[in-house]
Amino acid sequence: MKPARFDYVAPTTLDAAIKALVAANGEGKVMAGGQSLMPLLNLRLSRPALVVDLMKVPGLSFIEDRGKTIAIGALTRHVELEQSELLARKLPVMSAAMRYVAHLAIRNRGTIGGSISHADPAAELPMLAVFHGATIRARGPNGARAIPAEEFFVAALTTCLEAEEIVYEVEFPVLHSVGWGFEEVSRRFGDFALACIALSIECREGVIGAARVGAMGIDDTPRRLRDAEAALVNTRREAAASARFAEAVRNSVSPPSDLHGSSEYRRSLIGALAQRALATAWARTVGEAT
Repeated sequence: MKPARFDYVAPTTLDAAIKALVAANGEGKVMAGGQSLMPLLNLRLSRPALVVDLMKVPGLSFIEDRGKTIAIGALTRHVELEQSELLARKLPVMSAAMRYVAHLAIRNRGTIGGSISHADPAAELPMLAVFHGATIRARGPNGARAIPAEEFFVAALTTCLEAEEIVYEVEFPVLHSVGWGFEEVSRRFGDFALACIALSIECREGVIGAARVGAMGIDDTPRRLRDAEAALVNTRREAAASARFAEAVRNSVSPPSDLHGSSEYRRSLIGALAQRALATAWARTVGEAT
């Protein structure tokens, strides 16, 4: 199919892009790579009156070390995240996750701002934003605002952004963990995840002092699993602790059933992935994993 008719503009400043959205009176869509928007247009699932292309706006593609955080510009492409040595050092979970994002052709065009704003519940970058406790920065006609990732994602394909607001930056706190794991299962390589989990742990003398757990494919939005995090605190590396953690993860989720798998299957799957991620995280604490 072909898209319904729409007007197209490619402004050269963020302010001009915002003004174009205001003029569209709620009928405008932002394009920041087009890997999510173009299929929706072609299937006529989205019929905007105006498409505002951000690709000519300078200064929105960067990866910046700010000490305790890493800031990433909205037009930074997936492949840049995948290949960044800085992210491999400072945000290793993100670095590992990027190779699971779709296919190389899509990673060469897709952007972090586009993925975050599209808010697919089975996409890696929204989950990573929630997992890290990222701050999503957006600007609209009333100025800029900083939005915590857990408040940004409202439902599947739905965010708290106003129609005239544009994401321009995402800031990720650096996690001072000594062990981490990332596990994802999809039907085919590059497909959206059936279930996915990210985990980081901080240890002292073989005991977990703090943990962070994020998951996707198990709800309408990516989620932090705080009960599962609590189940890890003060535990040692043993089979019983791994089993308790997996059970806490399963008890924290109520995934929907769909044509790709039942709710029961997804709960079982996320529990198995939790144990695998924990084993990898433990191994990294003693240098067994790379």
